[in-house]
Amino acid sequence: MKAYDAASIRNVALVGHTSSGKTQLASAVLSDAGMINRFGRVDEGTTVTDCDEEEIARKHTLSASLAFAEWNRHKINLIDTPGIGNFVADVNAALRVADAALVIVDGVSGVMVQTEKAWAAAEELGLPRLVVVNRLDRERASLERSLQSLREACSRAVIPIQLPIGEEKSFRGIVDLIAKKAFVFQTDESGKFTETAIPADMAGRVDQAREALIEMVAEADEKLMERFFEAGTLTDQELVTGLRGAVIGGKLFPLVCTSALLNVGIQPLLDAVLAYLPSPVDRPFKGLDKAGAEVVCAADEKKAPAAFVWKTIADPFAGRITMFRVVSGALKSDSTILNKTRDSQERLGHLIVLQGKTQTTVPEIKAGDLGAVAKLKDTLTNDVLGDKADRTTFPAITFPEPVLAYAIEPKTRGDEDKISTSMHRLEEEDPSIHYSRDPQTKELLLSGQGQLHIEVTVAKLKRRFGVDVNLKPPRIAYRETIKASTEAHGRHKKQTGGHGQFGDCKIKVEPLPRGSDFEFVDDIFGGAIPRQFVPAVEKGVQDARTRGYLAGYPMVDFRVTVFDGSYHDVDSNELSFKLAGSLAFKDAMTRAKPTILEPIMNVEVYAPSDFAGDLMGDLNGRRGRIAGMDTRGTTTIIKAQVPMSEMLTYEQHLTSATGGRGSYHMEYSHYDEVPAHQQTKIIAAAKAERAGVEVEEA
Repeated sequence: MKAYDAASIRNVALVGHTSSGKTQLASAVLSDAGMINRFGRVDEGTTVTDCDEEEIARKHTLSASLAFAEWNRHKINLIDTPGIGNFVADVNAALRVADAALVIVDGVSGVMVQTEKAWAAAEELGLPRLVVVNRLDRERASLERSLQSLREACSRAVIPIQLPIGEEKSFRGIVDLIAKKAFVFQTDESGKFTETAIPADMAGRVDQAREALIEMVAEADEKLMERFFEAGTLTDQELVTGLRGAVIGGKLFPLVCTSALLNVGIQPLLDAVLAYLPSPVDRPFKGLDKAGAEVVCAADEKKAPAAFVWKTIADPFAGRITMFRVVSGALKSDSTILNKTRDSQERLGHLIVLQGKTQTTVPEIKAGDLGAVAKLKDTLTNDVLGDKADRTTFPAITFPEPVLAYAIEPKTRGDEDKISTSMHRLEEEDPSIHYSRDPQTKELLLSGQGQLHIEVTVAKLKRRFGVDVNLKPPRIAYRETIKASTEAHGRHKKQTGGHGQFGDCKIKVEPLPRGSDFEFVDDIFGGAIPRQFVPAVEKGVQDARTRGYLAGYPMVDFRVTVFDGSYHDVDSNELSFKLAGSLAFKDAMTRAKPTILEPIMNVEVYAPSDFAGDLMGDLNGRRGRIAGMDTRGTTTIIKAQVPMSEMLTYEQHLTSATGGRGSYHMEYSHYDEVPAHQQTKIIAAAKAERAGVEVEEA
């Protein structure tokens, strides 16, 4: 395979809500470009980009994957991304190394939540976008409704450059508004088409849509606006040039029509990608200089090599597969390069380009292109490879914090060490998961973006590394605090044969605002407690507060002031005052009105409007507070604040209640007090758990 220069490359990320047809579209593109011999179908598990066994089984993309198509002497790199909210981290990573986004919208459902989120992420990065209204062969598919939802939810500047010929089952081709040509496709997945005259019954609509397109292109450029006023229209060449400039400048978002499953409209889409979306030359990568200021890095293959690592794959056979974008210069096989992030030399073996999981070895990868390499020893996601003399770095991709944790335990006793090693590898692949040991319960915790995210991680653990684990219900990170101020006294006195033990302190405890954690104040005067023993009092209080008082959860949002005490010249020591501090804390808790706090989540639910009433009632039943409701087309968005403990089963409930048409997103908001009757249950459960642990240890 030849090495393409930057001007002949298009890097596009396929983004959109789940089930909009991104993976099927990628399969059709690869088929029409002659990259594969067989037209792959998602339902049959034969697509190129859904190559993981878990993806094939679930029929959903679960991580970003890379493929490429050679079309009209250009190379189009396709990054197929997940459309499920749990896996949004890979969407953000893909958008960082793409030069444009193909926003795929289902012709029936229109814009859904993940489409909006991907659009917003692309907007933040200033990425040009081309909109693909897909699946127009389905019942109830409508370009008009889809366009309306796009203009309401995304941008008024979405403008069709094609119109569909036929609707729903009779969809069979497209009219190109710029070339003023009609293309009628065979519906046998072959992608073959015939150029024909524009259907007579569409002539009026085509003229009207073309006029609207010309006006919007003219509005986006002052010179073209003057030309439009002079001539009353634009030439075809002015229209193409003006549209390309407006797309790259983020002023217009052209819309095309397809059915990926029937392979209709794919080749005109590829032509549009080459004509209107930028190459790496048109859109230089952004970096940071040594002072942290933003700099522009031109895709110049004559410069020193620089590459940004955007994804790592944990392969049990090949080791790490590192996926990168070459920003400048060229990377060559069998060479050495510096990992500037970790200040270590890396040996590049065989450079590869990926077609899903198929690897093709290449001698070099030039500026602007995407590639991969196996078995680097230190390099991870977000690392920068390059020349030591070049001080430029690249801003790291921000990955979302985990929102849900499950306890995991190995089914086989000997697997505990293997879990740790394997999970470390999976954390390298997916930085949005987190693996840790709970210091209180000693449980192994796996944290992620949601239940599906954690289930998929557990499936990878078993399939790739042979480690089988049980998932236990997630533990809620409760906290304890106090509601009243009080004073307390702690005295530890023990007499033995030799030196005794004596520590005596008086403290005051008082509540602090939410989020304040803990403060310790030394207010000792006159040497009532010697200075060297005051830190021991604080350590005693700290140890006691981390063990909690009501149910064993850490106590937060309060201040302890030590203000008096006494000591013995011979018997006092640090241990005595540490124990005295702990006793004083326990004494204070008997009067400070301790209470339990729980994490509250900001929740957004997206569902067809027919279900809004039932879903709001259900959220109220989960102790949720409804904060607002928006309607967008046929979709209702419900915003609420709900305790995390009530959201653990929400994913299954929403799926069954809406027939799989609803989705939701949640993130941490704040801690709030648990109602009294719920506290009783939490305390009882904690006591039962402690008793169980004590029995097990005995």
